[in-house]
Amino acid sequence: METKEKKPKKSVRIRQEKEAKKAFREQNEGNLGASRAHAYALPSSPRKMRLVADMIRGQFVLHALHILDTSPQLAARNLKALLTSALANWKQQNANVDLDQANLYVKEIFVDGGRMLKRMRPAPQGRGYRVRKRSNHVTIVLDSLNEA
Repeated sequence: METKEKKPKKSVRIRQEKEAKKAFREQNEGNLGASRAHAYALPSSPRKMRLVADMIRGQFVLHALHILDTSPQLAARNLKALLTSALANWKQQNANVDLDQANLYVKEIFVDGGRMLKRMRPAPQGRGYRVRKRSNHVTIVLDSLNEA
């Protein structure tokens, strides 16, 4: 009599897929000097933040910092702080490598929607309009063009 192999539960399969994706990402980034930084619950809409994030995607880090310095958007200030944090993370991981020779660039930057606060605003004739105060989560990944 043959016994069938039991399929793992859906929750177990999902966890295994996430772990496999994480291992794949870590293997691809390797020790080439990639570093990342996250910012959660930034108080601006994801659409506004993506407009600023698109300006620095693929740029060298020093050029991206200059772009964010001269940009008038409020989201640029938050992204500049996050980019300097990612740069500090990279310096901590690669203490023996010179920053000028590393050719760091913004490998990935993505903006996800965060928590939405829902408020009511008084409207004419006893109605109430819903106000959605949006927030976002941003992740930056820096990498070096030079091989380790």
